[in-house]
Amino acid sequence: MNLLQRSCYLPCVIGFLVLLLTACEKKNEYVAPPAPDVTVSLPVKQTITEYLEFTGTTKAVNFVEVRAKVSGDLKSMHFKPGLIVNQGDLLFTIDPEPFKAELAAAQAQLTSAIAELAHAQAELKRSSELVTKGFVSQSEHLRRETKRDVAQAAIALKTAQVNSAEIQLSYTQVKAPISGRISKNYVDVGNLVGEGEATLLTTVTQYRPIYAYFHLNEHDLLRVMQLNRETIQQKTDHDPDRRPASDLGIQVYLGLADEEGFPHEGVYDFAESGIDTSTGTVELRAVFSNDEKPVRLYPGLFARLRLSIGHPKPALLINERALASDQSGHYLLLVNKENKVEKRLVTVGQHISGMVVIKQGVNAEDKVIINGLQKARPGSVVNPKTATTEG
Repeated sequence: MNLLQRSCYLPCVIGFLVLLLTACEKKNEYVAPPAPDVTVSLPVKQTITEYLEFTGTTKAVNFVEVRAKVSGDLKSMHFKPGLIVNQGDLLFTIDPEPFKAELAAAQAQLTSAIAELAHAQAELKRSSELVTKGFVSQSEHLRRETKRDVAQAAIALKTAQVNSAEIQLSYTQVKAPISGRISKNYVDVGNLVGEGEATLLTTVTQYRPIYAYFHLNEHDLLRVMQLNRETIQQKTDHDPDRRPASDLGIQVYLGLADEEGFPHEGVYDFAESGIDTSTGTVELRAVFSNDEKPVRLYPGLFARLRLSIGHPKPALLINERALASDQSGHYLLLVNKENKVEKRLVTVGQHISGMVVIKQGVNAEDKVIINGLQKARPGSVVNPKTATTEG
């Protein structure tokens, strides 16, 4: 290739390389990805009542041990274990024959004492007529008055013995002292009971209504006490310390381990007289009607309880999915007017049906991210889409 050819070829090669480099530079230009989609929602305005939540246990209103009050052979049983019995239902029969005989003897002695009194009164009447005429001495008349008084005392004694025999006979009919569910029989028919001790025959448990016991710490106790005073002052001018807790009408809600939420509604009705210094808590009690059929609440169950401690007031709630936490505490991610994500520390309250009360940290106009949290970072730009439902 001569010099002239080289001089013509070189500019062509340089031009081609320039075009090639220019094309490569255009292909390597950075294109920012689109802003991620997130779902936002405004806080929900709702009137709520503030609650405290506890764990506790259920306990029967009444539990009675049915024992033999007299000695004798157990003749019969009149119930099926595990069923409901009513107060006064016949449960057992202890051999009544010895007690019938004792009652008959006591009644005979009473009849004899009545006859003795009648005789003594007749003699005293005759003596009263004769003593005025001098036919009977004063001492004889006094003796007959004493005999009449002794006969009256004997009637009182024999009457008491008859009453005692009747009571003893009635004890041979062992009846349910309360209404409730009866346990098994602890003694079989045919055995001797009540000999030297009040033999345990069975038990009856009443749990309609039923109690639930739980413990309140000192800080929350002061809040409840203040609510008690405010409630009583609204209803009456009476001294709060002279009104039973059940008069306050403070609602308590209960849920069992296999139940969602707190489906059972009751009333706070008792607080222990002082704080247990070893635990720093006070024992409280609520009562529940327990009128479901079949019965749902049994004594000894572990329970979750919720106690209302305030009057209804407006609050802001947000979906629980939006709430997150780290070392700084609970926070929400919000979208501002520039569609940038902001981290906002919040103070939370109670949880209600998938929503959580936000006490501090957000306003009613704030757009809170409820879906797509993993795509949102504080300071980043997002594409907010408003939620149509709180799903």
